[in-house]
Amino acid sequence: MFNIDPFSLFLRFLFGGSAVLASTLIARTFGGRLGGIFAAFPAVYLAAVMGLSMEYKGSELLSVTEQLSKGALVGMAADICCALAASYFILRYGWKTGLGLALLFWAVLAPLIYLAWFGF
Repeated sequence: MFNIDPFSLFLRFLFGGSAVLASTLIARTFGGRLGGIFAAFPAVYLAAVMGLSMEYKGSELLSVTEQLSKGALVGMAADICCALAASYFILRYGWKTGLGLALLFWAVLAPLIYLAWFGF
């Protein structure tokens, strides 16, 4: 069903895990605001582009990378809204409920943004 390259999975694990570790260490050392900047590091996006470059070449690579980038823009817009919602919901309802509500907000908003930008 899925044809996933193990090296591509390893890249996602490496970039994603490294970004989480770095943002945590930076937040503990320099504060949450600076750590938050690093928490938004596009590790998964970079790993996905690198993985695509191993599977596709030439104009086909450009096409799938453009599609991936458009999807990433939708995800980033939804992430910004989720971060703002999390700030509100966590202060109002506590971290567990607030985080759950913010993630639910993201799950509803991301498809709506996609449909607004790209249609069906």
